[in-house]
Amino acid sequence: MAPKSDSAEGIVLNFVNEQNRPLNSQNVADFLQKFNLKKASVQKALDSLADSGRISFKEYGKQKIYLARQDQFDIPNSEELSRMKQENTKLQKQLEEQKRAISEVEGEIRTLQSNLTLEQIRAKEAKLKMEVEEMEDKLNNLRGGVTLVKFEDRKAVQEICSDRISQWRRRKRIFKDLWDAITENSPKDLKQFKEELGIEYDEDVGVSFQSFSDLIQPSKKRARCQ
Repeated sequence: MAPKSDSAEGIVLNFVNEQNRPLNSQNVADFLQKFNLKKASVQKALDSLADSGRISFKEYGKQKIYLARQDQFDIPNSEELSRMKQENTKLQKQLEEQKRAISEVEGEIRTLQSNLTLEQIRAKEAKLKMEVEEMEDKLNNLRGGVTLVKFEDRKAVQEICSDRISQWRRRKRIFKDLWDAITENSPKDLKQFKEELGIEYDEDVGVSFQSFSDLIQPSKKRARCQ
């Protein structure tokens, strides 16, 4: 008599037949946890099914391996196997086509999601219009001769810059005097000696003292003219 489908033996038997592969009691117990079957109940059901001949088993040392009885399955002949392979190839091709179609749809969705909504476009347009108006106001002020920087502020900045340039010039002169005194009778290659000491000239780091100094000269000339 076949076990009831909702009994422990029935659940185990259906699972073993569905899997149709070698299984041990632990494999079966792990898969059937959702039925609240404990390993002891699973082991008992497996042994009972094996003793009644409903499933096959083999012993490997202390471990038993269980397998569905193969005589209950219809074994396809060569023609059926060939037809099944062709059908499988056809289904695999359809699956790939479906995957490509899904990928294209997902790509279109990502593109649409990355586009701005009508509300976002209007908000951005309003922001850009405001920025354009602000820049046009500044441009009109410049064309009208409006002074954007106060004379006092510009003079203060020029004085600070002039002082920094003067300190730069003085320190360059001090370094040159010291360097000439140190290396006057030195047998070393000066370029190599400078590299050993980690000394870098302005030109070595792409800085031109003259270019900064020239920035101050025009303002001084204007100041004298005034």
